[in-house]
Amino acid sequence: MAHHADIDIDFPDRTQLLDKIKHRVARLDSGKKHNTGVYVTEIPHNPIDNLATIDYKSADGRGYFKLDLLNVSIYEAVRDEEHLIELMNKEPMWELLEHAEFADQVFHLNGQHNILIQTKPKNVTQLAAVLAMIRPAKRYLVGKDWETTMREVWVKPSNGEYYFKKAHAISYAMAVVVHMNLLCETFSS
Repeated sequence: MAHHADIDIDFPDRTQLLDKIKHRVARLDSGKKHNTGVYVTEIPHNPIDNLATIDYKSADGRGYFKLDLLNVSIYEAVRDEEHLIELMNKEPMWELLEHAEFADQVFHLNGQHNILIQTKPKNVTQLAAVLAMIRPAKRYLVGKDWETTMREVWVKPSNGEYYFKKAHAISYAMAVVVHMNLLCETFSS
């Protein structure tokens, strides 16, 4: 069975794109609609509801390429590309993540205060590792030293348990940095 990497693309509102492009909705193996997955190429589908007739894993094995179009509302506050680059390049105040009232407002970190207190990330790579530790396969790393964590966090589990790949974790860590800096802009204005 061939496996093709899918692509995740973040939008403030994905419907703005979906309303403009021809697409087919990806299907889960349960038969239900995939929350974010679409195909922009032809795939066997039900013409009534536009839902693919084969689940996304089988479709992947047959060479169909799925896009995951994600709604990420933090981008609504980004004024333009220059502002986004500024937010990405600005070093965030990492110590704010140790405060539950701040961390609970941050994209992807809500409810993870206990992990943040134990790990105290101080850069994007460490933050990406924290995001990976939130997943079941790497939860055992919470409380370990950074050397151990960085050696083990990106290793694919042999038991098939869900984990975060490094590329995904780094991408989400950058989105967290953007959101942290946006929140700080809001507080200071």
